[in-house]
Amino acid sequence: MTSHRTLVVVAHPDLENSRITAHLTAAIRDMQHVTVHDLSAAYPDRRIDAVREQELLRGHDTIVWQFPWHWYSVPGILKEWMDQVLTYGFAYGAEGDALHGKRLQLVLSTGGPESSYTPEGHNRFTMDELLRPLDATAHLCGLDMAEPLILHSAPRVEAGELERHAARYRELLTPAGAVAGR
Repeated sequence: MTSHRTLVVVAHPDLENSRITAHLTAAIRDMQHVTVHDLSAAYPDRRIDAVREQELLRGHDTIVWQFPWHWYSVPGILKEWMDQVLTYGFAYGAEGDALHGKRLQLVLSTGGPESSYTPEGHNRFTMDELLRPLDATAHLCGLDMAEPLILHSAPRVEAGELERHAARYRELLTPAGAVAGR
């Protein structure tokens, strides 16, 4: 029996100067079954090697997309990665079953408080509603999408809360936590 392997695709335009994404990335780097893959570091010219990325995906059971929420979506590098890597014949369509049965875990941070992601709030929609395109992408690719791990009010989060969130993230990525679905 092979062990459960997790690929964490980190999408941040400036991870070195990030407070939240950098902290969360550092919190999981020592986990033996976890491969941390920083897209901006791997592709500073944004020329993504789709074949390499597809091989990484094939070799892991859980795929994590870790990113800050940008303009109601993923950062540009993750969108570009999705466009180039999740292709017909690989991730969906005729014979496109390479990701079927794998788990997708979203780990993201928002600038606003959780209360702003309600029908009455500043952003008018819930995070579940705003994440529907990613849920649809997971469905198309045959991925089982887990409940997202979201840290709201990232610019204002206190150190203790960030530590608790990082501990929850590690817990989600442990083999027992990684098996639980949505």
